[in-house]
Amino acid sequence: MKKKTAPIVAAVVLVIVVAVIYMVTGLVKKYTPSSEVMSAEEYFGLTNTENAALIVDSKVAEYQGRISDGIAYIDYAAVKELLNDRFFWDKEANLMLYTTPEDIIEIPAEGKEYTAGGKKLTENYDIVKVDGTMTYVALDFVQKYTNIEYSMFHEPDRIVIQSRWGETELASIRKRAKVRYQGGIKSPILREVEKNEVVTVLEPMEDWTGIMTSDGYIGYIRNDRLVDIHTEVLKRDFQEPVYTSVIRDHKINLVWHQTTSMDANYNIIYDIASVKGVNVISPTWFTVTDNEGSVDSLALADYVDTAHRNDMEVWGLIDNFSENIDFTKLMNTTSSRTRIENTLIAQSIEYNLDGINVDFENIPESAADGYIQFMRELSVKCRKNGLVLSVDVPVPMPFTEHYNRKELGTVCDYVIIMGYDEHYYGSEEAGSVASLSFENQGIVDTLTVVPAEKIISGVPFYTRLWNTTINADGTKNVTSEAMGMAAAKQVLSNNDVEAVWDESTGQNYAEFEGDDGSLYQIWLEDTKSLEEKLTLVKDYQLAGVAAWKLGFETDSVWDVILKYVS
Repeated sequence: MKKKTAPIVAAVVLVIVVAVIYMVTGLVKKYTPSSEVMSAEEYFGLTNTENAALIVDSKVAEYQGRISDGIAYIDYAAVKELLNDRFFWDKEANLMLYTTPEDIIEIPAEGKEYTAGGKKLTENYDIVKVDGTMTYVALDFVQKYTNIEYSMFHEPDRIVIQSRWGETELASIRKRAKVRYQGGIKSPILREVEKNEVVTVLEPMEDWTGIMTSDGYIGYIRNDRLVDIHTEVLKRDFQEPVYTSVIRDHKINLVWHQTTSMDANYNIIYDIASVKGVNVISPTWFTVTDNEGSVDSLALADYVDTAHRNDMEVWGLIDNFSENIDFTKLMNTTSSRTRIENTLIAQSIEYNLDGINVDFENIPESAADGYIQFMRELSVKCRKNGLVLSVDVPVPMPFTEHYNRKELGTVCDYVIIMGYDEHYYGSEEAGSVASLSFENQGIVDTLTVVPAEKIISGVPFYTRLWNTTINADGTKNVTSEAMGMAAAKQVLSNNDVEAVWDESTGQNYAEFEGDDGSLYQIWLEDTKSLEEKLTLVKDYQLAGVAAWKLGFETDSVWDVILKYVS
């Protein structure tokens, strides 16, 4: 019996021993830290030995740079997105521009010279380098105009930049330790830190803390390796540019005056005969006509004299409505922008204008950088010549974010919200041109990036009469006609229709059936709807109101406007 059981016992013991060994091996494996070291090139995403990694404010950027002859260069796109959006690259002219409140600095590529304040200046390094499709800017030059500090490191090359200042949490290393890619002993090692080395604390957790080393490694370390955790206020002695603005000490009461011919200018005395309280008139005088920046002008000295005698400033309007221009090409070409700017300044001086109103509409994203650069450059020239610079922008929508209202609010004196065309010619559904909620939301959204004292609320003096017919296949055919207040009132009278107040839009609304059975609808602009919109100017303490357009109003609106902007 004993002889039979002995092999069984031995087998059981062997199984237990194997199981214990397996368990011990598993435990050892589980609790033994990994010794794997991640290569620095892999960590920093360096696949080209000529490139340098770019670490900006505790994050490895997708962009890269280069270190050449001891000078740090970074991708122009990184400068724009991460450090300073006021640099502008004209690739056709091989020219870098930087705009300050008082000057447009020109930096030709592949050279040490640049022009600032009308003077030729020189650095001891090439400021801009071009390599194929890539453009690099010397970080020393960027630093002249940007509140940043940076350090360079090698093996591999990398550039560590700090652009955020203020309270920062720091800690010292208690004893030599390993920084891992992620929290946990099995994560690959990035590098070792030495005793007393100072690191930036990024993400405290239960057992591990996310940190950044001074040479740009961002990883995790055991909590018990950190001591002297404290907060310091980091700052740099840097003077941010100051953009001065021409802000009038009274509310702006502006009306746009559509002038399509020189003869129309001579009607100003009749067109303003019933106007009350308007202190700015903006005639539609200037149009860009080609991609080289030519500008057609209808400016007339007699017009300006008449306006001035009636206590009105004249802000000449320029538009981009010509079908002969490629707006992206126009705005992205420095010589074309300069030609427009210089023409506007020359015309303003010649005809004694008080300001310029820029009404560039339907701006594609491809033209956004050039458009903002145009406004920066024009602002410098207006500032030097004492001209008010205003700009017309649509109500903020996701598809117009590229208008960069924040920068417009910085460089321009006034930002006019065009609070209309909620429904427009070509809309698939009939609706209000400017409901109260539409106007209100436009103001609220703009206030997040532009100060109230610079915002002018644009309101319509017009409405649209909508006609909806049902086609044989059941689809709708929607058309509309723009008309002024008096014409809209006449339409209702002719059709024996009475409008009813609509709380949802803050307007009087009417509808009626046409002779052909189609549906006519109209959301009226009148003194009551206008007053609803003017209360927003008062409630949000805006700079004033602008109305499109002179001649579409009834005389009674001027007394209403005066109640809110006098």
